[in-house]
Amino acid sequence: MHVDSAGRVSRVLEYFLASRAAIVLAVAIAVVWGFWAAPLVDLDEGAFTEATREMIASGNYVSIYLNGEPRNDKPILIYWLQAASVHAFGLNEFALRLPSVIAGLAWLWVLYRFARRHTDQATASVAVLLMALSVYVGVMAKAATADALLNLFLALAMFDIYNHSQRPSPALLRRIFVWIGLGFLTKGPVAVVFPFLVSGLFYASYGRWREWLRLVFDPLGLLIFVAIVLPWHVALYLDSGWVFFEGFYLGHNVDRYSRPMEGHGGGILYYALVAPLIVMPFAGWFLSNLGGLRQAATQPLDRYIWLWFFSVLLVFSFSGTKLPHYLLYGMSGLFVLMARNREGLRNPWLAFVPAALLFGLFAILAQMFAVLAAGTSRVYEKSLFESAAQAFSGWPQVLIVLGVLTLPLIISLRLSVWRRLLLIGIAQAAVVAGVIAPTVVGVLQAGPKAAGLFAREHAKELVYYRTFQPSVSVYRQQVIRRQPAVPGQWAYVRVDHVDEFLGAPSPYQKRIVFSQVPATLIAVEQETGQ
Repeated sequence: MHVDSAGRVSRVLEYFLASRAAIVLAVAIAVVWGFWAAPLVDLDEGAFTEATREMIASGNYVSIYLNGEPRNDKPILIYWLQAASVHAFGLNEFALRLPSVIAGLAWLWVLYRFARRHTDQATASVAVLLMALSVYVGVMAKAATADALLNLFLALAMFDIYNHSQRPSPALLRRIFVWIGLGFLTKGPVAVVFPFLVSGLFYASYGRWREWLRLVFDPLGLLIFVAIVLPWHVALYLDSGWVFFEGFYLGHNVDRYSRPMEGHGGGILYYALVAPLIVMPFAGWFLSNLGGLRQAATQPLDRYIWLWFFSVLLVFSFSGTKLPHYLLYGMSGLFVLMARNREGLRNPWLAFVPAALLFGLFAILAQMFAVLAAGTSRVYEKSLFESAAQAFSGWPQVLIVLGVLTLPLIISLRLSVWRRLLLIGIAQAAVVAGVIAPTVVGVLQAGPKAAGLFAREHAKELVYYRTFQPSVSVYRQQVIRRQPAVPGQWAYVRVDHVDEFLGAPSPYQKRIVFSQVPATLIAVEQETGQ
């Protein structure tokens, strides 16, 4: 009876994983669930969204400003989309993150269409499950930054390049230039570099380099690209001169590649080590897929996808600035190969041990943060670690442990290794989206959000003291500058600088009016009788 019941459960789950319901559930949990709930995260989300808020407030939809100063980090498209969403739904987390969520959903749909065209529907469905449930994809799809949008346009361009290589079409060729142009308006030269590099290597590997040159320099295609990219650049120059061109193309491209920026550095093996981690819980599946490299010699699809992945890996491995999500630019196609080679994943140790270790780490987060808090004397880190230890204790830890307990149940099922790993992926997505992510973001950002809203409620002008958290500006709906506070203003002070600020000699009275780790608001007032 027990054996029969287990067999029935396994058959039901096998049927479920082959159905559209599995895709809907996975995407709903990993990409959509709760994207509107968590506070904006500094610095990236805060910077993008505050720049969007200032764009709306000023009415200047050409030049990008952050805290009243030119922001030269990214081109304009994501700000336009966020601004349109804010006009439709108001200034809130839902509206600011909605463009990224839509881009993430479109990215998954594009992957499905490509995989179904070049493999089969079952493989396409598994590819979508793999991508949606990979931890970093869900994070990027819910972030109010440019990355989900860029990945969408890169995937569209790269998939169409391969489609065109197999069945040339003038309309398809011109569409590639549309995607590259929109990608350029999203994040700049990176949207050109990889389509150019990978397509060149792929065509050259078959001795078709003359054909490639004709495609790359197609007059109508280049005209389409220029028509998409040039108008904003001309308007930008007329509005603010060369500031963006120097800051973005030289500072945030050449300098970012030649040296670490904002402390984001790493060794030459950084991305080789990161690659399995960003697809968790599928690290073992990813590693097993490396055995399929030999097929690249005979299979055009394999060759193209591996050239794509390794081009991104090598280019960013030699970059001075390194961030994990850069590698996602080269991984869309890899999910197709992983899905197609799913039956080759037969080693349960390789499949399940990485996932089990990650779930084990989740289960002891409360204790881990308590140990970290006890081991540091730095006030800022200590306060956050203590808050995290408290936030993860109690019901959050109970829910995580319940998630961990699903692992042995899933592993014991009479299913193929890859199907069990997909079920673990759904469990991981639920734990991350339902508990881990909102708790971590709450610890980091609930205080800054509450401080900004509190200052707005009391109509008080804020200034920053030795910090910069642009999300506070979004919630306060005010440009907040780093400058000395004068009577009538409130100073936003991080928890580790409060004693220093209060103890500094001043002719004014200072008093704490708000405190929630890591944020403190301190009112500056005239002395009585002055």
